[in-house]
Amino acid sequence: MQERLEAYLTRAWDQPVTVDDLSRIPGGASRETYRFVARAGETARPLILRRDPPGSLIETDRSLEYLALESFHDRVPAPRPVAMDAEGAELERPFFIMERIEGGAVASPFTVTPYGAHARTVGEAFFNILGKIAGAEPADLPLAREGVPAPETCWATAVDHWAGVIEADEQHPQPIVRAAIRALRRKPPPPPKAVRVVHGDYRGGNFLHDPQGRILAVLDWEMVHLGDPLEDLAWAIDPLWNPFDASTVAAMIPRDEALAIWSKASGLTVDEDALAWWSLFAAVKGQAIWTSAAKEYRDGGFKEPILAVSGWYTARRHDEILVDALMRLEGLQ
Repeated sequence: MQERLEAYLTRAWDQPVTVDDLSRIPGGASRETYRFVARAGETARPLILRRDPPGSLIETDRSLEYLALESFHDRVPAPRPVAMDAEGAELERPFFIMERIEGGAVASPFTVTPYGAHARTVGEAFFNILGKIAGAEPADLPLAREGVPAPETCWATAVDHWAGVIEADEQHPQPIVRAAIRALRRKPPPPPKAVRVVHGDYRGGNFLHDPQGRILAVLDWEMVHLGDPLEDLAWAIDPLWNPFDASTVAAMIPRDEALAIWSKASGLTVDEDALAWWSLFAAVKGQAIWTSAAKEYRDGGFKEPILAVSGWYTARRHDEILVDALMRLEGLQ
């Protein structure tokens, strides 16, 4: 891979390039991720390679991820994109390259205190950045090249997509999530006041932060799309990402504070009824992802441990969250 990567960058940059310290970063369910240093003349650039795996937890379009980084690297903390090969001829599978941001750590949301004494600092930044993403006008962004959906279609497009994933990948009956899908279709949410960028996987564990709690980079934009911004907010506050402290969301700050920060940064108001609908949807989306994870692992094509854990622990936890969210939406609790 090192030789092929050197050859690719030499052609792309039109000057001799050498690659040093190439190593794979563990984890990653939708892309293989590698770190390396590219040297051209006297310049050394720390970079990240994101390559499509032979199998994946979710099927995503790397060109959208690349456009998202083009759209937001100078608006919020996010890596700058460098190059993309959508055909996969150079490294056997499609890939893209982005700048590497140094000095940060990724905290697992499944630890008791993932952010320690800096939970409030992280939380305020976390929801402020999400609000800035939701506040950006799509027409001003490279992502708008993909087209902007009509507001009234956002919910149905989202439900149809993830219901289709469950239909294609489930290997045993799942009555809870199917009941939730029926409820979502029976009681659609009001259309969003504005269609905005949805990161798609904005949560704890998908950003780098420094020892002082400053967020250095929002990562994992592979599920980015245009839609209802409440989709992102509901996913960020989903109880799955905060298993130990019911007094906060995302193991960071209280829910009312999180929503207020998001509203101020985005310029959008939170419709609680609509957010309840998107919260049920978030658990459906999660269950679809874990269903795909289990299928990939059981089929044997992609044996990353994260797929096994996703198909077991997170799937069962999201069943519980689905029941609670479904009962709230139906007015039963």
